Amino acid sequence: MHETDMTKALIVTVRDWWEAQPEHPKISHIYLTVGQFTCVEPASLQFAFEVQTRNTFLDGAKLVIQETPLIAFCHRCQQEYRPEIGIQYACPDCSSPMEDIRSGRELKIDRVEYAQLNPIVSGGQDARFA
Repeated sequence: MHETDMTKALIVTVRDWWEAQPEHPKISHIYLTVGQFTCVEPASLQFAFEVQTRNTFLDGAKLVIQETPLIAFCHRCQQEYRPEIGIQYACPDCSSPMEDIRSGRELKIDRVEYAQLNPIVSGGQDARFA
């Protein structure tokens, strides 16, 4: 279950950002983009996050996962197609092997939402990671 290790890396990344903030804001949501071709199971990632964040600075934070589909591009046909993961990766029209993946390998933090602790301080209420 590599979701456990991924969750640990996610927590470390967010903790490094959080510790650098002067007031250590209360984080409410973490938004992730996860590609279908990463072989990450969103339900397992969600479970690992809930377990590993108990009694931590992320206790109560929600993990929001947006999946992106696997989309490939066939150079012979000059068109995009959606391979069937684990079944058929070649172009459905000409059977050329999948060479150019356009989406589906993403695994990134889109943004972190947090409560502003000092309402006098100017600025937004969410931080964005790219």
